[in-house]
Amino acid sequence: MYRSHILVCGGTGCTSSGSQRIIDELEKELKAQNLSEEVKVIKTGCFGLCALGPIMIVYPEGSFYSRVTPEDMHEIVSEHLVKGRIVKRLLYSETVENDTVKSLNETTFYKKQHRIALRNCGVINPEDINEYIAYDGYQALGKVLTEMTPDDVIKIIKDSGLRGRGGGGFPTGLKWSFAKASVSDKKYVCCNADEGDPGAFMDRSVLEGDPHAVIEAMAIAGYAIGADQGYIYVRAEYPIAVKRLEIAIKQAREEGFLGENIFGTGFNFNLELRLGAGAFVCGEETALMTSIEGNRGEPRPRPPFPAVKGLFGKPTVLNNVETYANVAQIILHGAEWFSAMGTEKSKGTKVFALGGKIHNTGLVEVPMGTTLREIVEEIGGGIPNGKKFKAAQTGGPSGGCIPAEHLDIPIDYDNLIAIGSMMGSGGLIVMDEDTCMVDIAKFFLEFTVEESCGKCTPCRVGTKRLYEILDRITKGKGKLSDLDELDDLCHYIKDNALCGLGQTAPNPVLSTMHFFRDEYLAHIVDKKCPSGVCKALLSYVVDADKCKGCTLCAKNCPAGAITGSVKAAHVIDQTKCIKCGVCMEKCRFGAISKK
Repeated sequence: MYRSHILVCGGTGCTSSGSQRIIDELEKELKAQNLSEEVKVIKTGCFGLCALGPIMIVYPEGSFYSRVTPEDMHEIVSEHLVKGRIVKRLLYSETVENDTVKSLNETTFYKKQHRIALRNCGVINPEDINEYIAYDGYQALGKVLTEMTPDDVIKIIKDSGLRGRGGGGFPTGLKWSFAKASVSDKKYVCCNADEGDPGAFMDRSVLEGDPHAVIEAMAIAGYAIGADQGYIYVRAEYPIAVKRLEIAIKQAREEGFLGENIFGTGFNFNLELRLGAGAFVCGEETALMTSIEGNRGEPRPRPPFPAVKGLFGKPTVLNNVETYANVAQIILHGAEWFSAMGTEKSKGTKVFALGGKIHNTGLVEVPMGTTLREIVEEIGGGIPNGKKFKAAQTGGPSGGCIPAEHLDIPIDYDNLIAIGSMMGSGGLIVMDEDTCMVDIAKFFLEFTVEESCGKCTPCRVGTKRLYEILDRITKGKGKLSDLDELDDLCHYIKDNALCGLGQTAPNPVLSTMHFFRDEYLAHIVDKKCPSGVCKALLSYVVDADKCKGCTLCAKNCPAGAITGSVKAAHVIDQTKCIKCGVCMEKCRFGAISKK
């Protein structure tokens, strides 16, 4: 029996910040103080507050230490664990109020969250199946196999209102019912863990922090549709997730939760991993299945849909990680429990990867219908440096930009589509007033062009033409006719591309043109970038009244574009200036600005 437990985040974010060195030094200090038998160190998944890593929590006090270093471990062990004095200077500032230490759940980041898919992330050791079992793990599978028929399972998932969290939002129970109704000698259950959106890390964090939740749900889906084989398609760039999945699958087999005659019911279900090479198109369901089959990941025309003809030509259910992470909890707590959360057409919660110009970068899980303002200003802590909110990009390259005028929109599938965006898998990138929306559209189109599989002409050629027009506009070479061409091309691609990824590729362009048309006009008509981002449209100028003639700008200019004598105002030669901004960075008197 341990008197204290120390949970250290072992997710990718904190691992990259050096959490393993924290663990090594912590265990060394515990050994030196003869506390190894009294204090247990546990490596968990992601806590959510990624901006504060490395992170650790000491229980039973619940002391939340953030941005700790190996050098801090001696003080934490000697003061907190030996003398019982919490090291307040190392605590997350929001957990200290009037010299009183608060619970992490009382902070603004956590108190509006409701964690279902993330319920065990940061709570259990994901490499120990016994810890998952201690939190009701595999009870849902046992209940399904011993008390419910496949139709019962599908009904409860249908009644819960669970929709696919991978982007499309298709009703999960309905998808399962189609696969069950298909007659075949073999059926499959697949998991899409090929998270490819820029700024998205929701599925990765679930796999790293709670892999058994996905394994249990896939077995339940197998029972519901009559499948005995599953595949988890995970990108190879997620080494921690891959390792923990391998450990979890091995442990589940050893404990009898995978394999033959599970719970003595005669139900068989096996699970294998397939590693993806990082192709964005393999997030599309038919391309993913083609890749599992060992072929180049390219989408196939639909119909037939995977529920009728999927993997290896057999009926297949494919859901993403977050969708599966909700299944066991729905079985245990009931459809009404889940459907009581969220909005009329979007039930339950949604996990978002909050990034960009925001204080609290990290993972959040909120009920559907939570407003964008609540996520950005309360949970996210607002925009740094006193800047104003400009837009939020949801859905990655397939989504759109939500402007400040829609900050109070309740976030769900239908509301986002109504304003030209989409839920997507859950990336939420916040932008401030210094962001150029034309440049943002260009960034996502560049990504789509690079990731297009090339199978269909509308996507292969169309997205390339879109990018070329946007690139021309950001270089000051745009024409007013380009706006009409962009609009026509966007709608052509949406109507004719083969798969969902191609069909949604124009969304960033359409939404920025709709909400930020004035920025496009400024680039084209005035040859100016209002946000000062597009280099070709910038000019750095010296304010003669502020310039002290210190010569720092001239000495540091890599192009030799600045001239002037000591104690005299300097001048920038615009023909030589390469727009690097070094002069503005080095000026100590605020005499240089970009226009």
